[in-house]
Amino acid sequence: MQEARGLRPRHLLRLLGLLALAWPTAVLAELAVGRFEEGLEPWREVRLGERIAPNRFRLRSWDGAAALEVVSQRSMSLMARPLEVDLQRLPVLCWRWRVEAVLKTADLTRRSGDDYAARVYVSLRIPEVHQGLALRAQLRLARAIWGAEVPDAALNYVWDNRHPVGTERPNAYTDRTVMIVQRSGSADVGGWVAERRDVRGDAARLFGPWALPAQLALAADTDDTGEAATAGFADLHFVAADAPCRFGAAGPRSRPAAGP
Repeated sequence: MQEARGLRPRHLLRLLGLLALAWPTAVLAELAVGRFEEGLEPWREVRLGERIAPNRFRLRSWDGAAALEVVSQRSMSLMARPLEVDLQRLPVLCWRWRVEAVLKTADLTRRSGDDYAARVYVSLRIPEVHQGLALRAQLRLARAIWGAEVPDAALNYVWDNRHPVGTERPNAYTDRTVMIVQRSGSADVGGWVAERRDVRGDAARLFGPWALPAQLALAADTDDTGEAATAGFADLHFVAADAPCRFGAAGPRSRPAAGP
């Protein structure tokens, strides 16, 4: 057999071995957590109690994107999935989202205004060794009221109606959740918008370097204001700090990413 391009068989085998060793690293260059052309598994709806009407969710092809659509009418529930990601290797969450309108009367500083046209919710787990007695008592009380789904801590990236991009405030109901304004106002309404966010940096800065990702959830939220909202989400994935986000085919109104 002719030796292709000067490579001896043993050299070719050695090269193939090196490529095989490199393959796991290549696979870990991205972790897809919400590419909805693959369906909804392992996502599931999480309701926040019988008194709160749930949102409506469906998968759809939306201006070239395989998307999750959320319709919220005086309602709130989450579409959530377990989240296991090595933030040391893949710290950046990328996604695309869209809203058809921002809310008129929402205000993240007040409980009566704690609603958002769209939100990406990263729940965090705090190892027990890093939980003080006060935090444990606070979490027990919260779970007694709201149920076992209450996380140890959470980051909420929201599409707000009035506060500037970059605003960070504790949630109006609990300081264990920090609301981070990723988009604001009506300028980008009606088209897909691409985002990237350093989840590792946000979690460490706001809750300590020991905070670990536990769940990812998507929602629109209108139960406090009594308004209505329609939102879409697509192409959620984690990448390395120096890697670009990789989005699918985008509609003509897609806009560049915002955030760190």
